[in-house]
Amino acid sequence: MPQTEIPGTEVAPRTRLRWWTELPLILLVYGCYSAGRLLARGDVTTAVDHGLALLRVEKLLRLNAEHPLNRLFTREPWLGVPADFWYASLHYLVTPAVLIWLFRSRAPFYRAARTWLMTSTFIGLIGFTLMPTCPPRLLSADHGFVDTMAQYSSYGWWGGEASAPRGMGGMTNQYAAMPSLHVGWALWCGVMLWRYGGTRLTKVLGVAYPLLTALVVMGTANHYFLDAAAGVAVMAVGLLLAPRVTRAADAVRSRLFPRVAPVAGGTRSPIVSAGCQTAAGERIPRQRASQPGPGGEPDPAPTDAGEGAAAPAR
Repeated sequence: MPQTEIPGTEVAPRTRLRWWTELPLILLVYGCYSAGRLLARGDVTTAVDHGLALLRVEKLLRLNAEHPLNRLFTREPWLGVPADFWYASLHYLVTPAVLIWLFRSRAPFYRAARTWLMTSTFIGLIGFTLMPTCPPRLLSADHGFVDTMAQYSSYGWWGGEASAPRGMGGMTNQYAAMPSLHVGWALWCGVMLWRYGGTRLTKVLGVAYPLLTALVVMGTANHYFLDAAAGVAVMAVGLLLAPRVTRAADAVRSRLFPRVAPVAGGTRSPIVSAGCQTAAGERIPRQRASQPGPGGEPDPAPTDAGEGAAAPAR
């Protein structure tokens, strides 16, 4: 049974990529991600209303994974502290590591995978802008959530305001909870590890990493369950749009940097020089007559001496 590719991750052999062009592109996208989170702060009252609306929807759907996980992480430091480190650092480490691994070891699949990740990230930035959402940890205490990153801030570099380093909490948007790109990026990494890892260990990691990340973002009270679900949905939409984005990028590149098309030589083999032609499959050109003009007959090509060969004139 033939193996099929995941849509949006097809091999793209025609474009040769270089690290010195890829690195600025990745940094540009990350800069847009950081700037988008910072600028799309939104109104705090509106963000709180959105967060409470998500809680009401989850209650209606009988979804309540956040509260038991948050109580567990709050009560057990051996779970809460590693979870805070996970939330504060891994998406900045694992995602670039997988990108580099794809670039170096799975180059034919790199461009499509990178385009999928970038497309989904930009969709997530639109979500931050249109729907600023207060995370559970910033709701009033009567809603039953504890900010584990504030509780365990003495164990790490983060402060009580956000996962940013101490004193830099004001430089991040704490109301960018919907969708959860922590979960979205982890899902992307998981798909790449499962699809291209080639070993049982990478497949296990490909499943475990996004699942554990979803538990971490809820247990630390940084995201609602619906935030995590929205992160998965954003990645799905990005996967569908990635081939179109790739084609659009190719069209723009062809307009900006047009390639010189080779001159068609017709159906006959092109003349290399002075009656010397090369046919398909020949390594060394054979001496043959040039193509005749209209109405003319080709000169008989010399052949090796053998049966039926004309004797040379004496």
